[in-house]
Amino acid sequence: MGSPISSLIAEIFLQQYEDKNSKHLIDTKNIAYYARYVGDILIIFDTTKINPHTITRHINNIHSNIKLNTTYEQHKSIDFLDLTITRQHEKLEIDIYRKPTTTDTTINFLSNHPIEQKTAAYRYHLTRMHALPLDPKKKQKEWKIIQTIAKSNNIPQQLLQKLNQRVQQKTDKTLIRKTKKSGPLSPIIAQK
Repeated sequence: MGSPISSLIAEIFLQQYEDKNSKHLIDTKNIAYYARYVGDILIIFDTTKINPHTITRHINNIHSNIKLNTTYEQHKSIDFLDLTITRQHEKLEIDIYRKPTTTDTTINFLSNHPIEQKTAAYRYHLTRMHALPLDPKKKQKEWKIIQTIAKSNNIPQQLLQKLNQRVQQKTDKTLIRKTKKSGPLSPIIAQK
């Protein structure tokens, strides 16, 4: 294991690296959107203005110890963190992504753990399902997946439904509060 300060130093380095070397690509509008979470980067760009290989080459030439491991959109879709982002005509749609190695194992309801620990994974999954702007079919698909995971871990269906209602009410209140503070949310428009 490395030093506890390693992640902080890496974050400081990456922020300076981005400010110094990637900011001009955003400022010149060659890149429409740039987001980084730890070491995962999502870049949305206009292919009429810049080539994806040009971006990769530019970033790989900046520092000898940093090399991008690029994944390109396939069939107008890309997986980023736990989301699948799909490019539609005038907008981006999202869905929940699970890696192929993901298992349906959580703390079993019959185990000797506090109920808060047994339901923590489900609170996370339900909050994500309700907070993301999923279309109704995708939300229904996610709800079925959560129910399947719960069933395989002996979580009572009644408990899961009550938890779902509480999470939905809490998420709805939070979204209403955020909308009142910032105004109505506007959709993200994808560039060609």
